[in-house]
Amino acid sequence: MNTFTILAFFFYFTILLFIGLASYKKQKSSADFIVGNRSLNFWVIALSAHASDMSSWLFMAFPAALYIRGLSQIWMAVGLLLGMWLTWQFVAKKLRTSTENYDSYTLPSFFSKRFNDKSGTIRTVTAFMSVIFLTSYLSAGLMGMGLLLESIFGIDYYLGLTISLTVVLIYTFVGGFTTVAWTDLFQALFLLIVLLVVPYFAFITLPNGFESIKTDAMVKNIGLSFFDFSADGSILTVIFLVFGWGLGYFGQPHIVTKFMGIKNTEELTKSKYVGMTWMVVTLGAAAFVGSVGISYFPETLDKPELVFVEMVKSLFHPFLAGVFLCGIISATMSTMDSQILVAASVLSEDFYMQFKKGKISDRHHLTITRLSVVLVSVASLLISFNKSSTIMDSVYYAWTGLGCSFGPLMLMSLYFKKANKYGAIAGIIVGGTFAGLWHYINPYVSEITIPAMIPGFVLSSLAIYLTSILTQENDLLAKQM
Repeated sequence: MNTFTILAFFFYFTILLFIGLASYKKQKSSADFIVGNRSLNFWVIALSAHASDMSSWLFMAFPAALYIRGLSQIWMAVGLLLGMWLTWQFVAKKLRTSTENYDSYTLPSFFSKRFNDKSGTIRTVTAFMSVIFLTSYLSAGLMGMGLLLESIFGIDYYLGLTISLTVVLIYTFVGGFTTVAWTDLFQALFLLIVLLVVPYFAFITLPNGFESIKTDAMVKNIGLSFFDFSADGSILTVIFLVFGWGLGYFGQPHIVTKFMGIKNTEELTKSKYVGMTWMVVTLGAAAFVGSVGISYFPETLDKPELVFVEMVKSLFHPFLAGVFLCGIISATMSTMDSQILVAASVLSEDFYMQFKKGKISDRHHLTITRLSVVLVSVASLLISFNKSSTIMDSVYYAWTGLGCSFGPLMLMSLYFKKANKYGAIAGIIVGGTFAGLWHYINPYVSEITIPAMIPGFVLSSLAIYLTSILTQENDLLAKQM
């Protein structure tokens, strides 16, 4: 591995560790550690929420899709933009206000208090499913990270995996929510610069600019129309691309919990515009990477997902290339740190604190939360040591599971006053079940492959609504007891 690349690699990690250490003294309670004591500004919340969303998918899978299949794949980005905008519009402010009113720092705690579930069933079921899906999500990201470091830097898979997680673990363990938010802010700005610079320099090397892309796309039989569905069958594919991913946003704990950390609720509107602008620009730049790659590489790459990586390697000095390639790593890390923090918060707040008898000091509570960070990280690392060839499937499985289990419940808890604890439990179970089993059910329902997110989300919503209506009397009796 090139010495300059190694230097760039460790230089980047050093910056992240420095940010973590700078926040250490601010962590005096679990509220500080889990939601930054609701004290952050709109810039940090905006870019942290979006950086938590985007992983190496932004640099690898998305550009590769356009590089191979053409501009019709842009509808994936449309789905993501629509889903995130709706989440800002209908969830952010209400969730921030409601969680403060209910004195909740995690989603399981909020759902439990919102539905007045004194039995603890909602909190336990929600916490269990959150930890399972988030750990699966995190493990998939770690496996991708290990393979990425192995292919880019020549680092041994297990060594690279361990180093990367150790860095994330240290700055998350030390600084909690505040550190995660500030590192995500740094990484979001870094991602933006990298995604704008790289395709621009590749594009200016093309002899005839856009004409070169058009000509080479025709030779390679790659469509450049947004409405070219010939390769995928029908417009249903577009619908599946948009809603198969977009609906998932409402139930992603590592994204929506970022809204809870803002100091001034009224500034969430500013956060929305800042975050959505960042998302539009980065997705557009990533799409440009795939489009430019069609002409930049005369011969189709054996591994299309490395189109950005190969572009960087061929354009820049090894040190600068190493810095830019850290952008891919930072995209994954900005998702990993948020998932670790949310899963650890759930373990400490919704498992340990629920079954712990008597009050404990803020210091003790903070220690338990930090130990949970270590536990989640180690568990995910051990799972990721078993290499898998279905990393993307694992990511989508976790995304769908979280989206179907908690997305409908999130919306119903904020907007449907008649929703009760029975409906909440039914919605979580139905959504999670269909997310996991839809792959086996789909062939009996339709010859077309329908993303699990769509039926899972719809059926979970219906389960919450119908069960809540049918059990209204039981719920009223329970509240009177």
